[in-house]
Amino acid sequence: MTSTYASTDHIDVHLSLADAVDADVADDHVLPLHPTRLQRAKKAYTTRFLAERLEEDSQGYSLRVDPGVAPRPGDVALARVVELGKRKRLETPHSRRASLFVGDEILVAYGHRYAPDQFEAEVPADLGTAHLIAAGGIIGRVTAQHASIDFATVLEPIGLLADGDGVVNLSRVAPLSVVDPPSADARRADSAGPTVIAVLGTSMNSGKSTTLANLVHGLTKSGLTVAAGKATGTGAGGDPRLFTDAGASKVLDFTDFGHPSTFRLAHTTVRALLSSMVDELNEAGTDVVVIEIADGVYQSETSRLLRDPLFDGLVDKVVFAAADALGAGAGVRLLQEAGHEVIALSGVVTASPLAAREAAAVVDVPVVDTFDLAQADVANRLLA
Repeated sequence: MTSTYASTDHIDVHLSLADAVDADVADDHVLPLHPTRLQRAKKAYTTRFLAERLEEDSQGYSLRVDPGVAPRPGDVALARVVELGKRKRLETPHSRRASLFVGDEILVAYGHRYAPDQFEAEVPADLGTAHLIAAGGIIGRVTAQHASIDFATVLEPIGLLADGDGVVNLSRVAPLSVVDPPSADARRADSAGPTVIAVLGTSMNSGKSTTLANLVHGLTKSGLTVAAGKATGTGAGGDPRLFTDAGASKVLDFTDFGHPSTFRLAHTTVRALLSSMVDELNEAGTDVVVIEIADGVYQSETSRLLRDPLFDGLVDKVVFAAADALGAGAGVRLLQEAGHEVIALSGVVTASPLAAREAAAVVDVPVVDTFDLAQADVANRLLA
């Protein structure tokens, strides 16, 4: 259930952009930023590659403070915490949860967010009051929220971070780039390389990441070299760290390619991102690549991706995570009708023996307890 997000007009956030910047004279709304101030700002997980650069050299940066400027997804902003709400901590580049205080200045990236259990948010068309819409460090303006959660932490953007090349966007500092994929037919013809397994689910919090981690652990224990990735979702370090802890030989997510989130990305970009990630994870000696596709199969980017012939050319097998038996039956059927080979049902539904039995009665694939996937023999059987 969602409700329209309440107005923040009652909050006294009438801060002057110019007053918040270290400069005496404005030059076309681009003002110098003192290196010490930039170093002291709390950095977010989404800005970790920029944070590495700033540790080496924080000279030569400025703030673009034109009130009429329209931020783009991935643009980095220096923002001040005005009121604490749902997000009272910021995930740092090393995935420590740093407590936030009113008045803190933080380095975050603009992005859209799709989270039915939390917020729907968008990149605003101005530098007005916005919200911390994800602990990984994404700033946006909430348009709707789940009725059960608190309002989002309120941020006042001070300005967009800029250097000699213009506004700093995550795509400029990311280590990897998205490249156009080959045709679907070319992908199918290229039979060499590791087995690629996609993990999808009914919705957020259906158990996809936990399912993937346990599968990685089980396959690794069986002696295979397994790489893991998260192709879509909202930028945060928890899942990539989990995949690493599970034993993955290499781990990537979409933030490695310069995207703070993938909601509202053009379909051409989403499909190219998936292809690029599989290619990057396909290193010599890798036996299996496991990729998480975030949110549910009805989410717009996921739904379109599943209908794309390129997905079929990239992905060999699918593991589906469901929250309940009804979702399990509908999801497995949808995937099979789209021509995808579903090799197992897992996820939250398996936490309940009753729900797992209900699901087993309506699907024609093995129902595997999430944590049983961590056993080498169980995981290996799925590849047979």
